[in-house]
Amino acid sequence: MSIKKLIEVALPLDKINEACAREKSIRHGHPSTLHLWWARRPLAAARAVIWASLVDDPSSHPELFPTEEAQHAERERLFGILEKLVVWENSNNQDVLKAAKEEILKYNHGEFPTLLDPFAGGGAIPLEAQRLGLKAIAHDLNPVAVMINKAMIEIPPRFAGKAPVNPEARAALLDTEWSGAKGLAEDVRYYGEWMKQKAYEKIGYLYPKVQLPPEEGGGEATVIAWIWARTVKCPNPACGCEMPLASSFVLSKKKGKEAWVEPIPDGDKVKFKVRQGKCPKEFESYNVGRAAVFKCPVCGEITKDEYVKAKGMAHEIGNQLMAIVAQRKHERIYLSPTEQQACAANINPPEDYPSAPMPDNPRWFSPPAFGMTDYCNLFTAVYSF
Repeated sequence: MSIKKLIEVALPLDKINEACAREKSIRHGHPSTLHLWWARRPLAAARAVIWASLVDDPSSHPELFPTEEAQHAERERLFGILEKLVVWENSNNQDVLKAAKEEILKYNHGEFPTLLDPFAGGGAIPLEAQRLGLKAIAHDLNPVAVMINKAMIEIPPRFAGKAPVNPEARAALLDTEWSGAKGLAEDVRYYGEWMKQKAYEKIGYLYPKVQLPPEEGGGEATVIAWIWARTVKCPNPACGCEMPLASSFVLSKKKGKEAWVEPIPDGDKVKFKVRQGKCPKEFESYNVGRAAVFKCPVCGEITKDEYVKAKGMAHEIGNQLMAIVAQRKHERIYLSPTEQQACAANINPPEDYPSAPMPDNPRWFSPPAFGMTDYCNLFTAVYSF
C-alpha cells in the first residue's frame, strides 16, 4: 500500500488562502520588506505545502485509523495544527512550531528531512523549511536571489543566540537574553545607522531638505525621492511646448492619501502642481499604447514612436522635475517641484563615475534606440551627450 501525504488528500484551503491574503498587508518584520522580489511566494502557503508534504494522511494508516470516522477525526486534528501554523502571528510561536515538528518527526523515522530548492527565488520555501526544523539547501542562478537567501536563511542561523558586538551594546552591559537573531538584528540596526550618518556627513549637502507648506504643518522634511519626467518638443508646430513623456500623472492611489500632478501650460513649457485627492480620469494615463507614444497635455497632439526616438538620437530629449517626495515620521508627503530642488540634481558628475556601453538589442534593451548608448545616460546628472 502506497503512503499518501496529507497534501494529496485534503487541505484547509480557506484558512491557508486567508493567511496568504493577510500577508500582503504586513510591513513590519516580513521578508518582503527586505527586497521586493518580483515573484515572491506567500510564506503561509510555503509553510503549509512543506508541512502537508511531510505528514501522512490518516487513510495511509488503517491500522491506526480503521474507520472513515476515525480518519476524518485525525485529519481534522491535523487541520487544526496546520490552521494555527499558517497564521502570521504564530510564525515564531514555539508551542505551535513544536506541535508541527512533532508530526514531521512521527512520519519521517524521527528525523527531519533535508529540503533542496534549486531555484529558490525570494526564498520563501527554504525559509519555511528551516522554520519547521528541516535543513534547507537553496540555490538560484540570479545573484539577487542568492543574496536574499543568504540574508534570510544562511546568515541569521550563524549568529543565532549570540549577543551583539557593537560598542554601544557592549558598554551598556545589557542583561538580555539574545534568543534567535535578536543580537544580529541589534548589530544591523547599530551599524546601519552608523553608515547612514557617515554617508550624510560626506554627501548630505547634495540633498537639501524641503520646506513644508503650512497645510502640511510647516517646517523641514527629508526628501526621499524626486520624480522626473523626460521631455521632448511637442510635434505640433502651433504648440511646440516641452511636453513631458509621462505615462501617468498619478502619484499615490493609497486610500485617503491620494495625490496627483497637474500639468499646467506656461508658455513653451509645462509647470507641475501637486494636487491632493483622487486623480481626474483625464490625467490618469498619457501613454498611448506600449511604445513611446504620448499625448501633449497642452494641445493634445499624439507623438509617434519614431518621433521620440529621432529626438533621442539627435540628443534633444530633456528632463524636468515633476514632483518631490518627502518623509515625515512614517508618512510620505508629495510636494510640487521647486527651483532649489531641481538645481540640486544639476551637479557635475565625478570624474571616475562608472559607465559602459549598453547592449544594442531592440528586443529587450530599448535605451540605445533613444540615443542613450551608455549606462550613465540613464541618470539625471549625466544625461548629456
